[in-house]
Amino acid sequence: MTHHDDSWPFGDFFSAGFGPRAWAFGFPGCGPRGQRGRRQVFESGEMKYVILRLLRDKPRHGYEVIRAMEEKLGGWYTPSAGTVYPTLQLLEDEGYVRIVETEGKKVYHITPEGERFLDEHKSRLEEILERVGDAVRGMAGGAMGDLNSTFARVAREAFKQAWRAGPDSDRTRRIAEILKRAAEEIEALATA
Repeated sequence: MTHHDDSWPFGDFFSAGFGPRAWAFGFPGCGPRGQRGRRQVFESGEMKYVILRLLRDKPRHGYEVIRAMEEKLGGWYTPSAGTVYPTLQLLEDEGYVRIVETEGKKVYHITPEGERFLDEHKSRLEEILERVGDAVRGMAGGAMGDLNSTFARVAREAFKQAWRAGPDSDRTRRIAEILKRAAEEIEALATA
């Protein structure tokens, strides 16, 4: 097996606590599993490079590929099973991965041919990762970055205060009222 670089161009950015993972949930169209306004992250044929790169890190079953990609992209994108599993099948058909049954699950391993393919297309993979990383950082920076950090702070404080005060305390009720008013003001922006 050839030596490879384990770094991802956007890994440090998201491990620092940015992205919807910092919220513990996402907004529709912005975070993981958001449906409205969902953007296509990868262009046709690019997913196979990224999946191979993940399998080079370590063998995984399909669900682990989905979760690893979501993690690498800071929660801003979760590939669908309808994208990942056909791509894994294609990679197997091309001889770039092999399946090993482990505890009743199909675990995908990169083959020497898959290693060579990645090495031969290293610049293509770097281009894909850089472009996707830039797009994701763009979503997490600027006003979205401010929104992200502020929302994380509000959630952290609200839960901390409510936890300390108890579920039926006056403080917890006041926190809920504050958040309801904030939600109503935000909803009103849609009609402004």
